[in-house]
Amino acid sequence: MAEEITPVGKQISSDQRKQTGERGEQAAYDYLSKANYTILERNWRCRSGEIDIIAEYDGRLVFVEVRTRTAGGKFGSAAESVDYRKQQKVRNTAQVYLKSMGRLDAAQRFDVIAVSINRRNAEVEDCRHFEGAF
Repeated sequence: MAEEITPVGKQISSDQRKQTGERGEQAAYDYLSKANYTILERNWRCRSGEIDIIAEYDGRLVFVEVRTRTAGGKFGSAAESVDYRKQQKVRNTAQVYLKSMGRLDAAQRFDVIAVSINRRNAEVEDCRHFEGAF
């Protein structure tokens, strides 16, 4: 059963926003798994923040920020929403992770996966992977 469509201009509830985010994170997880990334953590949290996905690929730790938007939204692309402040927060959180795992010297990369969700049927339309995004 398709989810109810939210008319343009109508506020989206926090539940709808959460479901959209979860759908996007699952799409990113599926994408990375199919691309032979080893998923180490999902939604890893500490006091400084959260990292959506931590994976390993080609001998390097990959910290992934997942951004999900409804297709045709008026607030810009998902990838554009990862501003400098968010990048710094992810970097700082990654350092906490590396320290907690005793891997401060590990090779690392910061990626963004931008997921676009169809507004009408809530299906994933597009999943774009930006390697080394920041």
